[in-house]
Amino acid sequence: MSAIEFDTVTLGYDNIAAIRNLSATILQGSLTAIVGPNGAGKSTLLRGIEGEIVPLSGRIQCQSTPMHNIAYLPQANTIDRSFPISVEEFVAMGLWQSIGAFGGVSKYDRHQVSDAIHAVGLNGLERRQISRLSGGQMQRVLFARLLLQDASLVLLDEPFTAIDAKTTADLLIIVKRWHEEGRTVVAVLHDHDLVREHFPTTLMIARDLVEHGKTADVMTAENFMRARQMCEACDSPPEACDHKGIVAA
Repeated sequence: MSAIEFDTVTLGYDNIAAIRNLSATILQGSLTAIVGPNGAGKSTLLRGIEGEIVPLSGRIQCQSTPMHNIAYLPQANTIDRSFPISVEEFVAMGLWQSIGAFGGVSKYDRHQVSDAIHAVGLNGLERRQISRLSGGQMQRVLFARLLLQDASLVLLDEPFTAIDAKTTADLLIIVKRWHEEGRTVVAVLHDHDLVREHFPTTLMIARDLVEHGKTADVMTAENFMRARQMCEACDSPPEACDHKGIVAA
C-alpha cells in the first residue's frame, strides 16, 4: 500500500521549478532516504509532502495519512533558538494537535513530555533554555517533540547533520523503532554510508528523478555521476532546461 504518491509533480518557488515532473511511490511503512547533489530539490520535496508549498503542477497524494498526521523535522539551522523557551515547553509543543493552541497541559500530558525527554536522553535538562543547548542536544529535543506527535508519516530534513556520533546513533534507534512500528519515515540525508547501512530504500533526485528503489541499486557511481550532470545542466536559467534536466538547444 502506498503512503505517498507523486504524480508528475513539479515544485518550486515564484513559478521557478526546483523539482520537475516527479512520478514515484513511497510505500507505507517504508524507511526511505532522499539523496542528491546540493540544489537537487530534496528539502523542497519534503516541504511539498508536508504541505508547506503547493505543487506548480501535478499532485502529491498521501493516501492514508491526513495532513494532521504528518510529523516534520526541519533543518536545525531554521529553528530560532533565541526565543526564551525551555526544553520542557518546546517538547510540549508536540502535543499541539491533541490539546490545541490554547489547551491546558494535563498531568498525563506532562508525563508524556517527561517520557519523550527521557527517551532522547535529556533527563535533568527539562528547565534549560533551548538557547543554551549544544547542537546535538537541540536535535534530541526536536526528536522528542516528534515522539509526542505520534504521526504515521515522519519527515526528517537532514536530521544527523553537524551532530556527534553518539547522538546520531541514539537518534537512529528512534528512527528504527518508528520503522518497526509500521510508520513511514522519509529522510533527506547527505551521509551516503549512513544511508547504505540504515535505509533500505532510496529516492535519488537531481531536480528530476534519477532513480528510486532498493538502496544498493540506487546508490551507484553511475547514478551519482548522472545526478551531478543533471544539476550542472540546470545551473543554466530554468527556461533553458527541458523536463529531463538537459540544456535545451
